[in-house]
Amino acid sequence: METLRHRIWCGVLCALALLTAWATPLAAQDRFRFEADIAPAEPDARLAADMLDLPGPVIVIRDTDSAPPGWRVEAPDGAVLAHIGSSWEIARTVGYSGRPIDMLVAVTPDARIASARLMRHSEPILTLGLSDADIARFVGGFGGVDLTAPLQSAALAEAGAPDIISRATVSTGVIRDAILRVGRTLALSRGILDAGRIDRVSYTPSDWDTLLEQGAITRLHLDMTQAAEGLAGAEPPLEPGDGTFIELFAAMIDPPTIGRTILGQQSYTHAVGGLPADKVGLFVGSRGLYSHRGLDWRKSGLFDRLEVVQGDLRLPLLRQGYTRIDKLAKGAPELKERSLFQIGGPGFDPAAPFQLALTARRPGAQGEVTMTAALDYALPETYLNPLPPEPIPLWQETWERRKWAVIGVASMQVLLTLILLAQEWIVRRPKLWFRLRLGFLSVTLIWLGWGVNGQLSVVQVVAFVQSLLSGFRWETFLIEPVIFTLWAGVALGLLFWGRGVFCGWLCPFGALQELLNQAARRLGVKQIAVPQPLHERLWIIKYTLFIAILALSFYSMKDALILAEAEPFKTAISLRMIRAWPFVLFVLVLLTAGLFIERFYCRYLCPLGAALAIPAKLKIFDWLRRRPQCGRECRLCEPKCTVGAIDPLGRINPNECVLCLRCQVIFNDPNTCPTLKRRARAAQQKATA
Repeated sequence: METLRHRIWCGVLCALALLTAWATPLAAQDRFRFEADIAPAEPDARLAADMLDLPGPVIVIRDTDSAPPGWRVEAPDGAVLAHIGSSWEIARTVGYSGRPIDMLVAVTPDARIASARLMRHSEPILTLGLSDADIARFVGGFGGVDLTAPLQSAALAEAGAPDIISRATVSTGVIRDAILRVGRTLALSRGILDAGRIDRVSYTPSDWDTLLEQGAITRLHLDMTQAAEGLAGAEPPLEPGDGTFIELFAAMIDPPTIGRTILGQQSYTHAVGGLPADKVGLFVGSRGLYSHRGLDWRKSGLFDRLEVVQGDLRLPLLRQGYTRIDKLAKGAPELKERSLFQIGGPGFDPAAPFQLALTARRPGAQGEVTMTAALDYALPETYLNPLPPEPIPLWQETWERRKWAVIGVASMQVLLTLILLAQEWIVRRPKLWFRLRLGFLSVTLIWLGWGVNGQLSVVQVVAFVQSLLSGFRWETFLIEPVIFTLWAGVALGLLFWGRGVFCGWLCPFGALQELLNQAARRLGVKQIAVPQPLHERLWIIKYTLFIAILALSFYSMKDALILAEAEPFKTAISLRMIRAWPFVLFVLVLLTAGLFIERFYCRYLCPLGAALAIPAKLKIFDWLRRRPQCGRECRLCEPKCTVGAIDPLGRINPNECVLCLRCQVIFNDPNTCPTLKRRARAAQQKATA
């Protein structure tokens, strides 16, 4: 029997290894292509109008010139109504399942999220048991979020989520994070948030030299030698020397400290009073031989000697928006020419660095000779309002919010560790062991399961494998702190004790089965003893089910999640039986079977137990004690085992054992164990002889 079981086990491991070896390169190869193959959702005019709650027609324009790309929604008169972005295109948002989540997010020019629409997902908690209306309501609830205060607004949006949605913390957290990231990225990249970054209120008296030192005023100086070299070939040629060809100054006047220091109070008030909302004022002054204005602008309306450059954006300076400045404030240097230009428009960020490009032209023997020089300008941070705070990473916020639940889970794991380390002392006191076990299982079911939703699932195992192939992200698994803490403890427990750390003590559904079976025994329900040969053959079901779910996930995550509904955990624990009747009926059938066969589901059907049994082969210690007489002279422990993990020869199968310690209580009880009874009688006879 041992040889047959060993061969069966080796066959299962080999099949799993072959399956993984075959699927992994294909899946990894597909992962390199699937991001490029998946196109982002695209809004049409009807969808855009619906997202913005507009009755009339709108125009949707693909905006690929901006980074990141998106869509611009305009009214028939050309007014920009909103910007729409895809979460998959902008943020490459991947959910807990390891597959894309794609939402369209519309941001209005006043830095608010007008609407959000879920377009694509493969999330396990959302796949079954929820209606489309519930999901749409949750995603759509982020409409109206103020991106200047994203955390407060998002909290209000989530407050109206259905209770069944709010329990799906991982998936809904990913959705929430994606919506806020896309909304903020759109607002920043389209200049919506930056439009208000310039501090147009604060004023501190200053002077020209201080502003020059700060970088609020920047300076470019070209002497005659530099000009002669740059304009080589000009007729007549320029004569090199130390004289000034041009000394150019530039400054943004919108901050009152800069504007009033350069122009004076009265001129500054007049200048900024006429600035359009999407424009800023740029002061340009110069002295020297060369004029920054020239004369051609009077005919063409274009100041062809100057140009503002920001990245790939080039903004010409036009007569419209130009003001000649006749006098500067006291303390400013004597300048030959003083000009004020209005600059800005789509794509220009006044808070970001830019260049003022100067082009000098002279006639030459072979045609016109030109020279270009650039003056770099960046508005100092002193004159900028701070950006809206970067949202706290979702996983950090979640851990802070659920820290007491995490402490509770960690405390349970510490207590369980102490119980298992002190098992020799505990199992010699049957009443203490029994009360301790029932109490621990009650806490596991009521608080850990129904209270904080701490039920592990085979879906999480599949998601972990998928994430290893598609790009592992710790943040994805840190989003749910209770589940992460549980898995961390279970991973360590697998090395020291095997799968029983979770299955026997920390699984809420397992606790529910055992507590119900204890109640059934008290009421006199007769237990069914499954013949050992049939019992061992039924183990094949759960291992086959796990392999099928894992293999199917490589082909279709959605189909794998449907097959994973063989787990009753979501219905019985996470959703507290608030689900469609077929799912509830399935749970009731399993629990009813468990009244007659203790832990029926754990024994034969649980794919998570099968998944944990595989790495549990690596466990370091064997804490359960046996005697040579076990299975030969005594088979009392075999029928008493919670999950039938003891074979007729008295050996404990570590792949099936849930560490309930019941066999160890019998092993150490001198009033129950036949071997100890015989030893006691022999000792008594020897003493009386």
